[in-house]
Amino acid sequence: MSAILSADDLNDFISPGVACIKPVETLPTAPPPPSSSEPQSLEFEVILDGQTTSTTGGPTPPAQISLTDCLACSGCVTSAEAVLVSLQSHSEVLSVLDGAPALRLTQDNSNNNGGFTVAGLEDPAAKLFVASVSPQTRASLAAACGGAVTEQQAGWMIEQLLLSGGSGLAAGGKYGNGFTWVVDTNTAREACLVLGSDEVLGGGVQGSDKPAPPILTSSCPGWVCYAEKTHPYVLPHLSRVKSPQALMGTLLKTTLSRVLGIAPDRIWHLAVMPCFDKKLEASREELTDAVWAGAGKPGKGVRDVDCVITSKEVLMLAASRGIDFFSLAKPAPQQQPLFPDPVIQRFLFPAQRCKQPRDAGTSGGNLHFILHDVQSRHPGSQIRMVRGRNADVVDYAVVGPSGEAVFKAARYYGFRNIQNLVRKLKPAKPSRMPGGKPFGSARRPSGKSAGLEYAYVEVMACPGGCTNGGGQIKVDDQVIVDRKAFGEKPGPDEQKLWLAEVDEAYFSGDEPSSSHGIAPESGDVGAGGLVAGISPSHIRDTLAHWSETTGIQVDRLVYTSYREVVSDVGKHVSDTERVVQLAGKIGGGW
Repeated sequence: MSAILSADDLNDFISPGVACIKPVETLPTAPPPPSSSEPQSLEFEVILDGQTTSTTGGPTPPAQISLTDCLACSGCVTSAEAVLVSLQSHSEVLSVLDGAPALRLTQDNSNNNGGFTVAGLEDPAAKLFVASVSPQTRASLAAACGGAVTEQQAGWMIEQLLLSGGSGLAAGGKYGNGFTWVVDTNTAREACLVLGSDEVLGGGVQGSDKPAPPILTSSCPGWVCYAEKTHPYVLPHLSRVKSPQALMGTLLKTTLSRVLGIAPDRIWHLAVMPCFDKKLEASREELTDAVWAGAGKPGKGVRDVDCVITSKEVLMLAASRGIDFFSLAKPAPQQQPLFPDPVIQRFLFPAQRCKQPRDAGTSGGNLHFILHDVQSRHPGSQIRMVRGRNADVVDYAVVGPSGEAVFKAARYYGFRNIQNLVRKLKPAKPSRMPGGKPFGSARRPSGKSAGLEYAYVEVMACPGGCTNGGGQIKVDDQVIVDRKAFGEKPGPDEQKLWLAEVDEAYFSGDEPSSSHGIAPESGDVGAGGLVAGISPSHIRDTLAHWSETTGIQVDRLVYTSYREVVSDVGKHVSDTERVVQLAGKIGGGW
């Protein structure tokens, strides 16, 4: 388990969606009522600010909630569940790197198709190492460097740390292993944007699996976990498109295993993300080879993402090898080897990175892309924005030339706002009284459910978006306190200024990059037909090639599924049952 995942960090900006009810059986109990001879067990409602109230009235002792209680309960949505996947840490990265010599790739230059051979397969423990890095992580580390480093330069520093050779991880360790490729999840993000827009506007998921409007973003694992556990009626609305992390994992595992002719478990994929809950996402049984290489159903197969570490853990990973991350060189590192598939090579390492507009936000720009896609299909239309009750609630509409709204959408960030959204989506219950009106859902005076007015809603658990993820470097982390030389412990105002620095770094990575890529061919990005700077035709052609190369249907590669998780809040569960539950969870799923 990562040392930074302490009790103070387990909220991950995700507060309980409902009050936590915990049976407290070990504390002194109040005298039972005279009319009852049965032993009593007090239950306490734990309010979000830590206060407790007794359901039986009268003064009560403070409720003690341990990590064991949290792990055995599926009612709260916190990063305490990340302990179930505690092997995903910077220590595990070093352990795997030092476990055996890495698989080595050599290219046969006499082969016009760029054939590769794999050496080291005789050692069953040898693996091929590949990593993917999120732009939010690069922004967090760029801000930690003091503002003199752009998001792109921070990415080069991460590459220098992870890649084989140089002065990074490969310079130490038992076998001197490093990662063969370090890729940018922005490329998978662009594919997710096109897939998500097709899903909303037509041409995506068809049949019974097609989500019901309003379609809700599903790339935030904390939000998905919350919906699965507390509001199963929301699940039919969740987008079926995988997150960029998951899509990148599937792309790397399927392509490398098929092209190189090696088993998926010989490929070890590390994802560097801004959020602890991404560790939970990587553990889902829906994101394994049991889906794309098996019967198409979730199972305990080979994970598409083997390990997730956060922005903070990058610094710990470097320190564990005696490396000062901030001293790594800022220029672009050595060129990475060509990817075995030339089409996927151009996709993973484009000659020019797509500029991320500021109005797209810091969470990938799902809503921004869909709005611009709708606008491109309605000439003369305009995008209008109306701020909601706070900065994390915004309504959008694409308005036609005559003033009518042709598309409505919204953005809901932070769990307090998300709770209002799910209340609006809650279906009305029929009255049991003859002629009675439905009840139980948030309804407008017109009688229509408020949430159903939207065609799409971008939902993220963290207030402010993904640059504010729980795994990001915070202003009160010791490394930042030391570098900024605060006279006293920084407070909320300093944290807001710090987040502004991270956001500024996030939008600083707009410079063209050709250090790794191949010049785009005719029809690639930049050849016209762009939507918000992205070529949907290029994305669709790449996905079609991916499916043809792997022999797997596109639907299995790019879509996922969800399931209701039955809560055991307030139920008396024996120690044996708790052990069985934990054992089942460790193997995969939530």
